[in-house]
Amino acid sequence: MKTQMIDTGRIEAMMAQLKAAASRPQGAQVPQGINGAAAAGATASTKKVDFGDALKASLDQVNQSQQKAEQLGQAFMTGDDKVSLSDVMISMQKANINFQATVQVRNKLVSAYQDIMNMQV
Repeated sequence: MKTQMIDTGRIEAMMAQLKAAASRPQGAQVPQGINGAAAAGATASTKKVDFGDALKASLDQVNQSQQKAEQLGQAFMTGDDKVSLSDVMISMQKANINFQATVQVRNKLVSAYQDIMNMQV
């Protein structure tokens, strides 16, 4: 089985396809109660979350945690008394865990994309 590298153009094309699919009306109906009224907790219009925006927000959060860890490390190395070694290490570990989780999500997305591309239609 030959595996191919996915370039950014293909990823952007996939994102465009996902956005187009999300913008199409689904024909979903609000659940109705016994008397025909809308069920409790259901609203007629729900706010759609854009996948690209959610992904960008999570990547920005990972980036911020890495920058914070770097700043704390620099402050500790320059001798700032306000920054302790434990704060630096905890911050670096948090940034590392965030990054590892992001890599795992990316791997799952790539795997799902490859599975979809290999489907017979």
